[in-house]
Amino acid sequence: MEFETFAFFHPLRVRWNECDMQGIVFNVNYPLYFDIGIWEYTRALGYDFGVAPEFVTARLECDFRGSARFDDELQVGVRTLKFGTKSTRIGFGVFRERELLAEGVNTYVAVKRGTTDTTALEPDYVKRVRAFEKVAPAYSQNKKPF
Repeated sequence: MEFETFAFFHPLRVRWNECDMQGIVFNVNYPLYFDIGIWEYTRALGYDFGVAPEFVTARLECDFRGSARFDDELQVGVRTLKFGTKSTRIGFGVFRERELLAEGVNTYVAVKRGTTDTTALEPDYVKRVRAFEKVAPAYSQNKKPF
């Protein structure tokens, strides 16, 4: 994913406990960076905790392109790639300056508040995302999550 395609970035500094013996970020931490990024993205859309639409993670993908190291200042880019009727695909890029170190795509399924019952994406959420993004998300009418 290209740096320029992201409308949202969240800064992170690599902490020592996230690194292996060589001082390189251990791979399991990148999904955590994505998770931090998606919540901050949700806040940037104007939602507070307890009011934001609820989602469960259905799929997580991550490709590694480079190595982040202890004390690096990173930018976690987050953008919505695609809407379904009940799910959304979110793209992530972890950058050191403009160098892509890792990229990922998570699929989230909307659920009714306080349950694991799936539901349609909230129209207000879709509207906010479309107004926020630099690149318009695609839309799919599939009945199954992506």
